[in-house]
Amino acid sequence: MSLENPLWGAPRLHGELLKLGFRLSQSTVSKYMIPRKGRPAQSWITFLRNHASAIAAIDMLTVRTFAFECLYAFVVLSHDRRRILRIEVTTHPTALWLASQVAQVLGAGSGVRVLVRDNDGAYGAAFRDQVRALGLDDRPTRPGSPWQNGHVERLIGSIRRECLDHQIIFNAAHLRRVLGAYAAYYNDDRTHLALAKDAPETRAVEAHGRIVSRRVLGGLHRRYFRIRSK
Repeated sequence: MSLENPLWGAPRLHGELLKLGFRLSQSTVSKYMIPRKGRPAQSWITFLRNHASAIAAIDMLTVRTFAFECLYAFVVLSHDRRRILRIEVTTHPTALWLASQVAQVLGAGSGVRVLVRDNDGAYGAAFRDQVRALGLDDRPTRPGSPWQNGHVERLIGSIRRECLDHQIIFNAAHLRRVLGAYAAYYNDDRTHLALAKDAPETRAVEAHGRIVSRRVLGGLHRRYFRIRSK
C-alpha cells in the first residue's frame, strides 16, 4: 500500500488499514511504511491524466510533395477531448514561426496551462521565451521517450494512415487544405475509443430518420447521419 500510494502519509495509510479490519496504531504504520524518498514519484502517465483538461501537446511531421519538396506540418492537440486545436504548414519551421503559432492558439482564454513537446532543435530561444510569456509550464519530454508525448504521436500516426498515405501532395497550399479537411473530420466526425466512442466535438445520437452519408476527403472517409423524411 505504501509503494502503490507515494503521496499517502501514515494517517492515510492507517485509515485504509482500519477500514480493512486491521487494528494497529498509527505509530506502527509509521515505523514500517517505506520512507518517502524510497517510494516512486508520480508517474508521467498519472501526471498527464490528472492534468488533461489543462494540457496541450505539440509536434511536427514532415511531408514530401510530388516534386520532393519537404514541408512541415505543425500540430497542436488538446489532451482533454483529443481536439486538434491547430494544424499549419510551412517550409521552414523557425523558432519565431513556431512561437507565433503557439501564441495564436494557446493565448489568454485557452485554458491551457501545460505544454508537452519533444526536444526538437526548432524549439529555440524565441519559442521558449514565447511559452514563458504565455505563462505555460513547458514540459519537454526526455530524449528518446516519444511515449511521453503519446497522444500527439498517435494523432500523427492517424494523420499518416488515414490521410497522407492516400494522397499525393503538390504544394504547401494543397497540404494545408488536405490537413484542414482532415482536422474537421477528426474533430467533428471521427469517433475515439478514449472518448467512449464519441467525437472530440461531441456528436449527438441520431435515432430517427433516413441514413445518408457525406463524403470526406474525396470519399476517403464518410460521415453518416440521419435526415427526416418529408
